[in-house]
Amino acid sequence: MTGTLPADLRLCAVSAGADDVLRSRLYPAPERPSRTAFQRDRERIVQARAFRRLAGKTQVFTSRASDHFRSRLTHTIEVAQIARCVAQTLGLDEDLAEALALVHDIGHPPFGHAGERALDECLKRHGLRFDHNLHALRIVEHFEQRYAAHRGLNLTLGVREGIVKHSRDYSADQHPELAAYLLGRRPPLEAQIIDLADEIAYLTADLDDGVESGLLEIGHIRDHVEILTHCYDEVEREHRGLDAKVLFNEALQLMQNVLTDDLIATTLANARAIGAASLDDVRDHPSRLATFSPLAESYRVLEKRYLYDVLYTCSALSLEHDKAEEVVTALFDFWIGEPQELPSGYVEQIETEGLARVVADYIAGMTDSFILLQYAQIKRTIRR
Repeated sequence: MTGTLPADLRLCAVSAGADDVLRSRLYPAPERPSRTAFQRDRERIVQARAFRRLAGKTQVFTSRASDHFRSRLTHTIEVAQIARCVAQTLGLDEDLAEALALVHDIGHPPFGHAGERALDECLKRHGLRFDHNLHALRIVEHFEQRYAAHRGLNLTLGVREGIVKHSRDYSADQHPELAAYLLGRRPPLEAQIIDLADEIAYLTADLDDGVESGLLEIGHIRDHVEILTHCYDEVEREHRGLDAKVLFNEALQLMQNVLTDDLIATTLANARAIGAASLDDVRDHPSRLATFSPLAESYRVLEKRYLYDVLYTCSALSLEHDKAEEVVTALFDFWIGEPQELPSGYVEQIETEGLARVVADYIAGMTDSFILLQYAQIKRTIRR
């Protein structure tokens, strides 16, 4: 990937690392001279139980199909690698970017997006919604219990704001509970790059896992995914006679580098075009500065449409999605009807959080294997 830019071209002046407010925490915490505030956040995230559970949560394919497919955890590590590269090259705070990448998917429920859709549909019946960003915030602020003096991980404002705002903007009118997170202003560049690093990671990985699964064919991808076509042709010119799978792997690496370099170059150009010299300049700009170029964005849209049409909605995965929705819905309905069957810690929260939210919280924290075990046990209970 791209090396660090010359100092006069980097965006150190607009880095969130220069803003002490973003290092502040909800509760006092002793300083650690050997580590920055964002390095400590990274370590708190990695040591969290919710982070470890990502190893057992679906990315696209369930782990039951193959140990080689990405889990939500391995995807997260790939996003962190890209985000750190982009931040380092641009002269941003790479520790903040890495912490945000590591925590960005911590709020996802089991079974990937199918599980999230099912949980959202269940909550809609009770006038609520499921949003994995907001659930992630609740995890780090409330659910994780590692400290005697308070609940949550006590992460910095910079990381908590990035959890909320890295991929979308929330309305202050609709979410008054998020007032502390400057909803009317853009997030720092470290947060802005996370969503696009996420896109780069899965656009590469899902093609890889799709071919590994046998659901996608290299020739078909070359015919329909323009950026991969260009990258494959370039690799083939340099390495004639090699096996198609080896060339495909090389092309995927090149594609990731092309998109990463484009994100770096375009974000730098956008920031310099408005004369960004401070974090306030980034926050007050009408649109986000971290973007792809028009050409790379067209590549992204085309590939995303291809993955949706050919992979995500194919019959094999549709069966998995249907099963996921069945499991999530059945368990949600069971615990709504039999709340006393919830673990005691969740029963205690019903009075303050409401039953539907508590049930959703319990389900969202499960791994794929654990939720299937719960489903099997409840089916036996119902039969009795």
